[in-house]
Amino acid sequence: MSADPLDRLSAPKPVDRGTDAVAQVKQIRRKTFKQFILFNMVGVINTAVDFAVYSLLIWAGLHYITGQILSYAAGMGNSYLMNTLITFRGASAEDGGGAQDRGRPVRFIVLNLAVLLISLGLLYLTKEGWGINPFLAKLVVTCITVVLNFVGSKWWVFMRQK
Repeated sequence: MSADPLDRLSAPKPVDRGTDAVAQVKQIRRKTFKQFILFNMVGVINTAVDFAVYSLLIWAGLHYITGQILSYAAGMGNSYLMNTLITFRGASAEDGGGAQDRGRPVRFIVLNLAVLLISLGLLYLTKEGWGINPFLAKLVVTCITVVLNFVGSKWWVFMRQK
């Protein structure tokens, strides 16, 4: 048994072959809920990194689109590291993934580039089209892209690839 308290949150408990289907479904739900909580905790940190870098760059006089690209990249790097090491680490071990899953970083980059393009379009729309302050526009866009990123991460990037 590991001394790391996060092991209890991210690593699933083994399922007995004799356990009935209801108990297995409950266990899967608990595991998914715990991953969802960890993903959101990591997401808060990623968002803080993203907003801090974006704010600093806007304050320094950079264009808001350039600031979005650079700040998103900073949050993205943090996200990959923390989600690999914390959120989905139990899933990697149980799936036989982890280091052997060489496609994971590629899927992560593809997903995040797609979400970045969506965020740029939405940021442009909210700032230029609706005349919203760039900080408020960033907040609105982030609320949308967080959902897209979770769905893609959970069911594509960190999902067991056969």
